[in-house]
Amino acid sequence: MEWHAMCCSKGASLRLGNQHHRGENTMNGLFLKMYVKFEELKNREDGQDLVEYALLLTLISLALVTGIQGISNAVTSVFNNISTSLA
Repeated sequence: MEWHAMCCSKGASLRLGNQHHRGENTMNGLFLKMYVKFEELKNREDGQDLVEYALLLTLISLALVTGIQGISNAVTSVFNNISTSLA
């Protein structure tokens, strides 16, 4: 059933003459445009590459941060050993 048929069927809410239909058409037109836009966005595949690259960069960044923390602990340990042996 189409959106207009559902809205204007028997048992629908009380309407005040032609005013209801004018406001309804602009509101339904807006909702229809939004629905079409969301459907287009849902079916597009252009953004998938961007999301995949963002996820890849996130994983690489996490690996680097984890690796740098391990390296910084090792460097600190080496310098502590050097300072104790010199003292």
